[in-house]
Amino acid sequence: FRDECNAALLQFEKATEWADLIRYLQRLQRTFNKYSQIPLVPDKVLVAKRLYQCLNPALPSGVHLKTLETYELIFSRIGTARLARDLAFYSEGIFPLYRHASYQVKPVLLDLFERYYAPLGG
Repeated sequence: FRDECNAALLQFEKATEWADLIRYLQRLQRTFNKYSQIPLVPDKVLVAKRLYQCLNPALPSGVHLKTLETYELIFSRIGTARLARDLAFYSEGIFPLYRHASYQVKPVLLDLFERYYAPLGG
């Protein structure tokens, strides 16, 4: 699992256009789905870094939506306790996105906050 994740993450360094990022996110999602029984994310710092890269305001909303889809997959996988512990890693890119997000992205982002972040507060 770790090796497949690392192989998927290394692809991000080779991205030359935004469509590459969507393809690499899809590969990362397939890897997570293939090993869905494992409730953790290997090398969460690098995963968070690559997701942050995909939330660059200069990228189109399609990349942002695919990235948020990946966040949701991760959050549902790791559960509330692990998310609370690793919140800083994953939040780095998510919170600044709202300011630059398109109208398509904002509702998805707010839903992510409501379903995964809000329950952590109480």
